[in-house]
Amino acid sequence: MRGYRAAKIFILNAVSTLLFSLPVFGQGDVVKSDGIANPLHRENLGRIVFTTKPPAAADVTEADFLKSFELDQTGDLAFRAFMGNSLTNYLHRLSPVTPADQLTQNGNYQFSFFVDGRLVHKENLHPAAISKADKDAKTIFGVSFINSSNPESRWGGIWHRFMLNGGWDALTAGKHLLRIEIRPYVRNTELKVGELIASGELQITVVKPKIDEKSTQVRTIDRGSGWQIYKGGYDTEKIRELKSRITEDLYKQITSIVVIKDGKLLIEEYFNGATRETLHNTRSVGKSFASTMMGIAINEGHIKSEHQTLKDFYDLTKFANHSAKKESVTLESLLTMSSGFDGNDDEEDSLGNEEKMYPTGDWIKFTLDLPMDQKKEVGGTFNYFTAGVVVLGDIINKSVPGGLEKFAELKLFKPLGITKYRWQYTPQKVPSTAGGLQMNALDFAKYGQLYKNGGVWNRKQIAPRGWVDKTFTKHGGRDYGYLFWHSTFNVNGSKYEAFHPSGNGGNKIYIFKDQPLVVVVTATAYGKWYMHLQVNSMMESYILPAIVSVRPN
Repeated sequence: MRGYRAAKIFILNAVSTLLFSLPVFGQGDVVKSDGIANPLHRENLGRIVFTTKPPAAADVTEADFLKSFELDQTGDLAFRAFMGNSLTNYLHRLSPVTPADQLTQNGNYQFSFFVDGRLVHKENLHPAAISKADKDAKTIFGVSFINSSNPESRWGGIWHRFMLNGGWDALTAGKHLLRIEIRPYVRNTELKVGELIASGELQITVVKPKIDEKSTQVRTIDRGSGWQIYKGGYDTEKIRELKSRITEDLYKQITSIVVIKDGKLLIEEYFNGATRETLHNTRSVGKSFASTMMGIAINEGHIKSEHQTLKDFYDLTKFANHSAKKESVTLESLLTMSSGFDGNDDEEDSLGNEEKMYPTGDWIKFTLDLPMDQKKEVGGTFNYFTAGVVVLGDIINKSVPGGLEKFAELKLFKPLGITKYRWQYTPQKVPSTAGGLQMNALDFAKYGQLYKNGGVWNRKQIAPRGWVDKTFTKHGGRDYGYLFWHSTFNVNGSKYEAFHPSGNGGNKIYIFKDQPLVVVVTATAYGKWYMHLQVNSMMESYILPAIVSVRPN
């Protein structure tokens, strides 16, 4: 009898090994996956395991699986999810009537992060974060959360978003239990989330960086700012916590925070070597100044209106790819990033990507030589198009007396009392409206307050009120006005809307719609994936809660 049982067990194990070594393509699957090809995968099916080795390492064994980890933001930490099928097949089970291509376009993994049994952060990975080929085939999904050789790697973004959205506060110094779960999700007309695919736990000992408590104290505003000081209070503990997070490097490369309330200076803080006198390179924040100067130029009659077309300013027959459609491009379409040119800064291969413009000797020629995109209507599709804003600057420069630089000095900077600033220039020595205009944080705040005042400064109308209103209008249903962005912040169940210039690195000048607030944030996180995300987190978690819940004395 024992021999029969032993033989039966041997046969079952052999069959099991054979089945698990074959590619998975079960009944109801829509794509052929990689299957479960080795014993390590089979023995850990449905588990998330943690290692210090890269997620793609081929030599990982159970001996590499971590039971505990010291978290100090320097040691490597990766995870592997051993799954029973590929993501596309899981998505198919979730939405059987949806074609496979649409599933991969609209679906991905949902991550849930738990600390000590409490859900801290849930995130649906963007559908484009993983290739279609990997969604179809992969049955082991690996991610490097912390990579010492590449601290700002793309996949580290999942971990950093968890930390920004409560992880940092939940993982206090000491021991914690981290649990991660992944599920499939698809969003067609509505969000559908599937059953648990894999989960895993890790004991973490958190080592927080030591900080000088003096560096987290709220700064007393010095004299000589040029602003009246706001006499009311705010939640200083929130700002102290924010300063701690900046010092601890949760929020990276922040250089200044300035808050104006009721037209008076409430908060003034500097970081990472910046001071009141620092001229900050806020990159595309400078684009918004082109909008301001266009509005002033139109108001003074130097330009008829934003509805004028390119043919009013250039002989387009002298440029490549001439067409009637190009002649119909309006100033307004350039102001709203909807001109219809074949140019998109968010696509590296785009003919009009700004990085292809900068090496050329004539940025205007580069832009006006571009073809029109036949799939786009003038004033239709939004595509971020820096080259088009350079053309706006050139039009202003040739239309106003003395050129753009002198005009801006007389009509904007001098009335605002801004005397220290620095332009960047095109190859033709015209101020570049692509961005790069530098000034100190308090002067950027003056620019924001000008818009908060409806274009008025010291009882004088500097920018036309009607132009400010047009700028603070979402054109074409998009979160974009006349070279100003629109954002909505959620704080304690309330929504706060703001229009704002925005620049690479995480630079912002927020002008709030229904609050007497202007908030300036400058930063140097140029090109980093987290640059805008972390500023949004600062606003929702610290800056706005410190201000909007406190009434004046």
